[in-house]
Amino acid sequence: MRRDRLYKILESYPIFVPAIVAILIVIFGGIGVYLAEHNQPAANITNLGNAFWWAIVTITTVGYGEYFPLTFVGRVIGVLVMLTGIGTAVVIVTIIADRRLKDLESRLKPKTDVHARLFGAETKTDIKVKIDGIEKLTEQDFDNLIIMMKSLRRTLLEESKNLSKCSVCGNAHYNKPKFCSNCGFKLTSNIH
Repeated sequence: MRRDRLYKILESYPIFVPAIVAILIVIFGGIGVYLAEHNQPAANITNLGNAFWWAIVTITTVGYGEYFPLTFVGRVIGVLVMLTGIGTAVVIVTIIADRRLKDLESRLKPKTDVHARLFGAETKTDIKVKIDGIEKLTEQDFDNLIIMMKSLRRTLLEESKNLSKCSVCGNAHYNKPKFCSNCGFKLTSNIH
């Protein structure tokens, strides 16, 4: 039960884990550098505040240079904080980019997905059934059949007007975007 809740939280907030990892790296890196450096002569990381400031500056790869480790152990901790900082930053940027890409893809889905539901197999089946039993149709049913067929035809014609095909990758796009969402090249040709 708790695992399911944890998985839902992690799925809803994918940046949660890398953020916690970054916080732990700052805490343990800061404490580690403080312990390695604070008793050394000429050390500039002499209190926990300076150590945490150094860890934050190092994990974000800013590196002001005002605080730096002098001992071998402190420098090893510094290298670990730098490498894990870069890795954590890459993971966070990847998660944000993936979220934005999914959001854009959901907004750029072709309108045919909507029309496929509206005029999909059910509508085509309804039209076929009504045509098969055309001699039994009432005047009202016949008028409804004509309206359904005209609406389906109009929708398909509108879609074909808005359809562009990428000359590089062959991906079809609706609503005439300027660039291909698959390969990024500029779209020029229309399918008629």
